Amino acid sequence: MDFAFDARTEELRGKLLAFMDEYVYPAEALAEEQRAALASPWDTPAVVEELKAQARRQGLWNLFLPDAAYGAGLTNLQYAPLAEITGRSPQLAPTALNCAAPDTGNMEVLSQFGDEQQRKQWLEPLLAGEIRSAFAMTEPEVASSDATNITTLIRREGDEYVITGRKWYISGAMNPDCKIFIVMGKTDPEGADIRRQQSMVLVPRDTPGVTVRRAMQVFGYEDHYHGGHAEVVFEDARVPVTNLIGEEGGGFAIAQARLGPGRIHHCMRLIGMAERAIELMCRRAVSRTAFGKALGQQGVVHNWIADARVTVEQLRLLVLKTAWMMDTVGNRGAHTEIQAIKIATPRAVVDIIDRAIQLHGAGGVSQDFPLAELYAGARTLMIADGPDEVHQRSLARRELKKYL
Repeated sequence: MDFAFDARTEELRGKLLAFMDEYVYPAEALAEEQRAALASPWDTPAVVEELKAQARRQGLWNLFLPDAAYGAGLTNLQYAPLAEITGRSPQLAPTALNCAAPDTGNMEVLSQFGDEQQRKQWLEPLLAGEIRSAFAMTEPEVASSDATNITTLIRREGDEYVITGRKWYISGAMNPDCKIFIVMGKTDPEGADIRRQQSMVLVPRDTPGVTVRRAMQVFGYEDHYHGGHAEVVFEDARVPVTNLIGEEGGGFAIAQARLGPGRIHHCMRLIGMAERAIELMCRRAVSRTAFGKALGQQGVVHNWIADARVTVEQLRLLVLKTAWMMDTVGNRGAHTEIQAIKIATPRAVVDIIDRAIQLHGAGGVSQDFPLAELYAGARTLMIADGPDEVHQRSLARRELKKYL
């Protein structure tokens, strides 16, 4: 692979870096002030809508979608350094560019598997940033790391599907702009193949029988900017059979197609989070004195900074290699690499942020610096999109097959 960014990537990187400096970083504190004054903590601060409008004017919109009919038409390799930059301000930048999860994955599902009517009704307003969405898969009663455990029932009655089940940590569902759920459940719970029992259906938020019960916290945070992580109950919620995405029994395959790009997007942004932590660590190290000398003159701090830089450079190369392989041999061909970055990146970035927190002392765990929130987000990604142990199990099996 060529390590140099192509001309289009360099152009977009320059525009995005300037956008971050001029608009996003200055908006971080303002967004918090505005959110505190809102009637509901889940409403969107005005400055976020201003950022979205500015991003559209500058052509920094829907960069994640490789399909030029819907998005910027960038390859994974082109998008990787851009997603990294947005990771430096994960609460604002991805949303400003309409590149925030779970909308990105849902738009990918609709663009790849949705029919013409579904794309018109739901994909188009999502692409325009007019609405938000949620992906309802995880359940509290079962180990959802094994998707075959899912118990939500999608029962057909005539021309309707009837959905019954309880989901939680459904990202985005608290946002009042969230208008549509992609719900994964079982249409054939007695099917012979456990990976052909699941289907996905589109369920509008205002469907009778759908209750957004409560917001789930993550290390005490409620993630207002991404619309929270809700517990959602479906009690005989009815939708037309035309709301089925793809075919009955195709839900498991669609989920796998959705999660591959989602995992690499998270890892791209995680590198940006690590870079922000390193920057804060270095600024702190040269500005604070303890025991007669600057923190940056302490040997242990040297070790933290050096190790962090080495780690980030290694992770970036692995993520770029994975992006390149996804572009050249497809997601299935890059399966091992996708699992490798999913295992390596969150745990390494958690460690880097943890060191930055330590260097900031009490400030590191406070709301005055972004480090505690960065830590919560990075640590959560050791669970989200499949816990690390599941990926380790699968990757190890692939390695062992070479010797059998």
